[in-house]
Amino acid sequence: MQYVSTREKSTIVSSAEAIVKGLSEDGGLFVPSEFPAISSKELEQMTDMEYSERAAFVLSKFLSDFTLEELNDYTKKAYSRFYGDDPCPLVAIDDKTYILELWHGPTCAFKDMALTLLPHLMVASRKKVGEKNKTLILVATSGDTGKAALEGFKDVEGCEIIVFYPSEGVSDMQKLQMQTQTGNNVYVCAIKGNFDDAQSAVKVIFNDENVKAQLLEQGYKLSSANSINWGRLVPQIAYYVSSYVDLLASNEIKMGEKINFCVPSGNFGNILAGYYAMRMGVPIGKLICASNKNRVLTDFFASGKYDTNREFYKTMSPSMDILISSNLERLLFEISGRDDKYVASLMNDLKTKGCYQIDFDKLKTNASNFEGGFSDEEMTMDTIEDFYDENDYLLDTHTAVAVGVSQAIKEENGDNTKTVIISTASPYKFPQDVYNALTGEFVDDSIKAADMLEEYTGMEIPEPLQGLQSRIVRFKDVIEKDKIKEAVLSCLKK
Repeated sequence: MQYVSTREKSTIVSSAEAIVKGLSEDGGLFVPSEFPAISSKELEQMTDMEYSERAAFVLSKFLSDFTLEELNDYTKKAYSRFYGDDPCPLVAIDDKTYILELWHGPTCAFKDMALTLLPHLMVASRKKVGEKNKTLILVATSGDTGKAALEGFKDVEGCEIIVFYPSEGVSDMQKLQMQTQTGNNVYVCAIKGNFDDAQSAVKVIFNDENVKAQLLEQGYKLSSANSINWGRLVPQIAYYVSSYVDLLASNEIKMGEKINFCVPSGNFGNILAGYYAMRMGVPIGKLICASNKNRVLTDFFASGKYDTNREFYKTMSPSMDILISSNLERLLFEISGRDDKYVASLMNDLKTKGCYQIDFDKLKTNASNFEGGFSDEEMTMDTIEDFYDENDYLLDTHTAVAVGVSQAIKEENGDNTKTVIISTASPYKFPQDVYNALTGEFVDDSIKAADMLEEYTGMEIPEPLQGLQSRIVRFKDVIEKDKIKEAVLSCLKK
């Protein structure tokens, strides 16, 4: 399997090269040259597999530089770090609604599904392409990616990782997780601004030939652990396939029966993985893109216009507080018939004008499986409270957005298709807002709020989040967004 750039199809790399590079030199994102198929027979065979085996099988369809034996080794090691019997249990709420819990990993967020695995893929890919320089991984995070990437790459041979997060754009629990990160090859820094500012600043470095030359002099080449890196995105395809197989195995559906997915979306990578699963042949009906008050994706699917020239809101679902959804570029590539020049022009419009418009008829025709909706703050609060009262199930703020949107769309169109809601984080990542939603009381201290939420619900605080208050805060740096180059170069000299 080869990979091409969304902005220049003549750029062709292997799967290992795509992982090591992270981003194409033309600024585009790597996508598979074709979509591998998964058959009904293969889906049936997967019912007897453990999750790590299913993941390795799906990855083998895309990562032709690796043997199935190698991939099985990586997935077994990665998912052994998860607590519980199943890395991503599928919980039935009723006979039409299921929640796929993706937060049983070492950082209690869905990013663990990919970022426990990516270091294994990165180390192996470096060897396969003969890379002698160290890999410098730059990460912009809206909260969860940062901690998951730090935890995954800490003390990994041949790799250094630097994470930038918006100083006021993550939860207290997310910030504390990053600031207390251990490891000799990690660095964390806050940026004054929002996630889009952090993401744009990191992209500037990837496109700055002078900085890259200076890094090379020090023995480093850039890569990424954000979902712009194919090695980060491809493991996410696996849990869509696996959830369908789980429903088959439990006789909840029959082979070929379509199911819907509702996904809380910010940077668009998580729901894009569902799209790739559908293109492989997994019977998927609708992919419901759930946004919070920052509803740029909802508006895009309603009009074909992507417009960041709007007010930015800081919400109780901060990992979704994003106006520039980088992974949407991959979908645009497919919608346009893989027209790289067209995609490049759209991305230039986004950079220069803050918006772009695509043909709405083409969008509705070529992305007909997508539907958008959003939940404002009040609706999200109500969803957390009502869902707990009705189902004795505790939602985090992001999953609540998806649940609220899914319920609203079902009421609107009467669609009774079985729906899997992607749950992206433990409620204890956002204890203040969850506790407030349940009780009407806001607790200023996140650690205290977590303890009170545990007492109120009886749901135990996950082990990775216990004792955070006693860990040493290592990283307190805060910089202006235009000082990221200096920060990167200086931290490598320490």
